[in-house]
Amino acid sequence: MNRIVLGALIALALTGLGLFWWQGRAEVERGAPPPQPAEASANLPEIPASDPDDMVGPAPPEATELTKEQRRFFRYDRNRDWRITRTEMLSSRTEAFRKLDKDGNNLLDFEEWAVATVEKFESADANGDNELTPAEFATTAPKPKKKPRCAC
Repeated sequence: MNRIVLGALIALALTGLGLFWWQGRAEVERGAPPPQPAEASANLPEIPASDPDDMVGPAPPEATELTKEQRRFFRYDRNRDWRITRTEMLSSRTEAFRKLDKDGNNLLDFEEWAVATVEKFESADANGDNELTPAEFATTAPKPKKKPRCAC
């Protein structure tokens, strides 16, 4: 019983000591001096007048236009390292999966789809390094669809 009472008194004493220490730290923070104001530098550039006369600013940067093939390439090349890995190629091929389901019953299993995709990847990978360069990837481009003539 004496140990319990002694332990409780020590716990109360440590709690009280901690509270006084915490309050003392708050008083030190409150009594800190205010920050020094920043000195204005004497050699600031002169602000131009509102009438620019013949002043000419820098030319805006020009954006490079990506070709259709480059845009198609970057749809697969997620990390923009100019190489398409097998993982990058397979991750975005869900539409191709739907195209492989010839009878439309949604019973095409993943293995069949993966085999067709891997075969397409391997046929495009001319040097066999498991990465497609832009030139190798261009061989996988779908054939352009013929547009019907206008029936105006």
